[in-house]
Amino acid sequence: MELQAVPVPRARLGEGPRWDAGTGTLLWVDIPAGLVHRLDPAGDEQETIDVGQPVGVAVPRAEGGLALAVRDGFAVLADGEPAVRDGFAVLADGELIVTAAVTAAERPGNRMNDGACDRAGRFFAGTKAEDDTPGAGNLYRLDPGRSCERVLTGVTISNGIGWSPDERLCYYVDTPSDQVDVFDYDPATGELTGRRRFARLPQPDGLTVDAAGYVWVALWGGASVVRLRPDGGHDLTLQVPAANVTSCAFGGPGLDDLYVTTAWDGSTGGELWRCRTPFTGLPANPFRDLA
Repeated sequence: MELQAVPVPRARLGEGPRWDAGTGTLLWVDIPAGLVHRLDPAGDEQETIDVGQPVGVAVPRAEGGLALAVRDGFAVLADGEPAVRDGFAVLADGELIVTAAVTAAERPGNRMNDGACDRAGRFFAGTKAEDDTPGAGNLYRLDPGRSCERVLTGVTISNGIGWSPDERLCYYVDTPSDQVDVFDYDPATGELTGRRRFARLPQPDGLTVDAAGYVWVALWGGASVVRLRPDGGHDLTLQVPAANVTSCAFGGPGLDDLYVTTAWDGSTGGELWRCRTPFTGLPANPFRDLA
């Protein structure tokens, strides 16, 4: 597998790649810049939406548009034709709707970070303090119908989350713990139980799970993505030409292209990388806004 840089502008903190099967495009974000990017790989054409505040992840919305984890909480962005200013699509007032303002009840300076949806359309995303205060964040679940529940407390940097192919397991990263945890997961209720260590890794960040049940984890400061077996053992390491690797996701028509996001460290990073693999990913699930 050989990574190639996708010809798009560098991000300060690229994160949250998600394949939008409905449009055949890749979504990813630049967190502090508040930018949501969309890539059409057919011609590597890219468009960018400025949502006006830091954004941790963007996922497709089953009803159209996007669901977001932004600084203030969970939000939705309906379909439309935003105006363009200085090369960026700019939202009109009221188009970005915060549906669950979770950070209002947390310490000042917290924001939302990475997240993902299960097959039922529940949107899981967590928070962190901008100064990385230990234990200042939480993990939340936004259900169809927009009811929101805090499902995990005492998190420091809530990061990658993903499910096994049968959705009986949920993998989760709180980066400073230096491990990937696994929960038993009830796909009927969205309940997480039985938290335990899945694998020890230095500064794990975002993750994705492939169709064979192997877990791919980006390593912040580790210049790599590792593939872990379903038992947590190491399978392979993909070297990335950037120190701070933030997340990864499968995309393309066959879900066999691996996209990797990175962050600028002052000298390198910030690129979006892509490689063809002999593996197949799982489809990214949309958020289902309506119960």
